[in-house]
Amino acid sequence: MTLIKSISGIRGTIGGPQKENLTPIDAVTYAAAYGTWVKEQRNKDNYRVVVGRDARISGEMIQQLVMNTLIGLGIDVIDLGLSTTPTVEVAVDLEHADGGIILTASHNPKQWNALKLLNNKGEFLNAAAGQRVLDIAEAGQISFAEVDALGKVSRNDAYFDLHIEEILNLDLVNVEAIKKAGFKVVVDGVNSTGGIAVPLLLEALGVQPVKLYCTPNGEFPHNPEPLKEHLTDLMEMVIKERADFGIVVDPDVDRLAFVDEKGEMFGEEYTLVAVADYVLRHTPGDTVSNMSSSRALRDVTQKHGRNYTASAVGEVNVVQQMKDTNAVIGGEGNGGIIYPELHYGRDSLVGIALFLSHLADERTSVSAMRAGYPSYYMSKKKIELTPDLDVDALLKAMEEAYASEEIKTIDGVKIDFAENWVHLRKSNTEPIIRIYTEAKSQEAADALADRFIAEIKEKSMQ
Repeated sequence: MTLIKSISGIRGTIGGPQKENLTPIDAVTYAAAYGTWVKEQRNKDNYRVVVGRDARISGEMIQQLVMNTLIGLGIDVIDLGLSTTPTVEVAVDLEHADGGIILTASHNPKQWNALKLLNNKGEFLNAAAGQRVLDIAEAGQISFAEVDALGKVSRNDAYFDLHIEEILNLDLVNVEAIKKAGFKVVVDGVNSTGGIAVPLLLEALGVQPVKLYCTPNGEFPHNPEPLKEHLTDLMEMVIKERADFGIVVDPDVDRLAFVDEKGEMFGEEYTLVAVADYVLRHTPGDTVSNMSSSRALRDVTQKHGRNYTASAVGEVNVVQQMKDTNAVIGGEGNGGIIYPELHYGRDSLVGIALFLSHLADERTSVSAMRAGYPSYYMSKKKIELTPDLDVDALLKAMEEAYASEEIKTIDGVKIDFAENWVHLRKSNTEPIIRIYTEAKSQEAADALADRFIAEIKEKSMQ
């Protein structure tokens, strides 16, 4: 179906022709290019790379291809097996490894998989490093190790526990208060590795987990993107179990959303807002999110007398902006929490622990907590791309059409109106144009998105 090569990794559908899909040959090609890049970074005798995967059906096949390619380059592999994106990131740091690869296509359906690439800090590659990997793959001049210099694989199954231990040791994770509160929480693990990691974390915090779709077999029971329209079963289960709230994560556990005790969405955008509110109460500092995230984070940050800044979309851009501003909390409005006290990566597990600490602190319900934040409503829509569509020209035309408004063009085109905003950008991970809008009501946000979709389609036919 498609193969998307970008600085953030290699993503594609399984099966089909080489170079058009994520075939075994493509997996080997880009694993070899990444391994070559790793060896370019430092001149030393031994290199180590951490590899883990989500539970999607193709994961074991792709992991074996990737690990054996790294071995062929003379790189030792630390095999985490079934893991999460943030767990691999934590492992790279704790192991003092030279890099890491997570085999996951995040929220994409089961036919997709991807190689997500990390540097020696357990952070995603920046633009220059990502481009270098692509250039190496394109050149195809890769030198493999001789027989006596082949790498070795060592298995480590301890990292869920080690990751959770790191979280429990954080100053702002109030384990005692959470245990005292006696929470009961429904967990939708979308039949991936969140079904392993999230219940383990909850049990360590003294929370009673009720498991829903927590069998890590890669058979996603619903669209794995954690949006309201996909979470009917979770909403019903929260009410049926009289739980305090519900948790849903995506297949690689770097996106986090909640359902309140009434079976209503807390709002994926408000995951970061609530966690940031808690962190800022205890740790004065600034915040960062990307340009497609809710204004609510800005409002909460300013309430605490601190500064908010917006980055281009993409975790690596958020992380860089956080480092530049020394932000104490940040992330993305899609439910991605980045808490630098643990590591610079989106991490649902630390997000859950901080949210539970906040809830225990407030001694309130999840619905009451949500009611205390500014009310904004977002619409997230998309336009499928066709080969003949000139996206850059379309975005330029939209920029010119709204030149009298406040416009940012560091990542697509964001148009800020007085009461709402729209952000138009080409996706890095799918062949689509994303249209994000935010307004004071869901109807207004949806109407604004539909208006811009119509305008884009009209301009594409001119």
